[in-house]
Amino acid sequence: FHRPPPMHSIRNPCCVALVALICLPATSAYLSAGSLFAGLPTNTARSCQSNVLSNLNMAEDPLLLRAARGETVERSPVWMMRQAGRHMQVYRDLVKKYPTFRERSEIPEVSTEISLQPWRSYGVDGCILFSDILTPLPGMGVEFDIEEKAGPKLKPMRTMESLEHMYVNSDWTKATPFVKQTLGDLRKTVGNSATVLGFVGLPYTLATYLVEGGTSKEYLEIKKMMYTQPQILHKMLETLAENIGNYANFQIDSGAQVIQIFDSWAGSLAPDDYDIFAAPYQRIVIDAIKKKHPETPVIMYIAKSGHLLERMAKSGVDIVSLDWTVTIDEARARMGTKVGLQGNLDPAVLYAPHHIIKERTEAILKMAGNRHHVMNLGHGIEATTPEANAKHFVDTVQAYRHA
Repeated sequence: FHRPPPMHSIRNPCCVALVALICLPATSAYLSAGSLFAGLPTNTARSCQSNVLSNLNMAEDPLLLRAARGETVERSPVWMMRQAGRHMQVYRDLVKKYPTFRERSEIPEVSTEISLQPWRSYGVDGCILFSDILTPLPGMGVEFDIEEKAGPKLKPMRTMESLEHMYVNSDWTKATPFVKQTLGDLRKTVGNSATVLGFVGLPYTLATYLVEGGTSKEYLEIKKMMYTQPQILHKMLETLAENIGNYANFQIDSGAQVIQIFDSWAGSLAPDDYDIFAAPYQRIVIDAIKKKHPETPVIMYIAKSGHLLERMAKSGVDIVSLDWTVTIDEARARMGTKVGLQGNLDPAVLYAPHHIIKERTEAILKMAGNRHHVMNLGHGIEATTPEANAKHFVDTVQAYRHA
């Protein structure tokens, strides 16, 4: 290699920035590039920052994508479930202007801005679409609303007749154009400095909302349906599975580089019921993704899934996202090494003093090693989490290196 020229001898400010950024991690480059051009005229600064990011975007694939593929990487990438949302003041400020969740998630400029907020503030390695698992429901004939305090509200569907207006959608661009635009805008903005993630809800979890009419603690109505009218539930799950497989592929076509699939409430099922009402429909979705996009990593998350780990490992996903009730070592012993792991810090730890956050985070990283692991929480970040603590968590992960 030739010795680089002295910084003072470089007249083009874009070149100065490239020399300065050449040794920085990609996740820091966006933030650093902006500060380097602070003294330049606005138009010049924007042009230079764009040129720098264009050059960075020609580099290798982003860290999280490589880790999700199972490649050996320099460190575990990090992001947080629910990272874009209520714990951030910039998000709460936007809520005042856009008071409904569907406004915030279905106006592309707004959902893009919210998706980018944790990337800008924390430098996370994953930038996930700001949306909801219920977002595709109107595209298959099911209306819903999300109340700010009460959560999702739907008309309960508990008869075969109530399923008659559900249909399989063949045009998700028409049904959810805002998702396509947001994912495309995210890819253009973050380039290779972060991985863009899409996500979908899996059939059983979506069915809990349709049958219960919203959120539930006991899932009594859907469990009654399992045992008294299973044919209705299977019909619903079949329609959901075909739609969600298509919707996930639509997200990948629109720019998502990794897909996380949520069967959050399947953890409430006994193993036998999981095998009948959850696993087969998960597999339909996973197979649909892998048939069209075999190289796209798929991550699956189920809350309270300690009794289901072996089953999750056989589902066909690339990575299993763990809650905090099992250790990385236990999960690997039970699932083997062919499937990767995501997680799994208890979100409550982010209320602790910084030294405890660091200690608990590094303990997980030490167990995980540097291959096929994505650092995350064991559930979504809590709404009252201090932003400084979330940042400390991300910084701890990004500073950690394996011996």
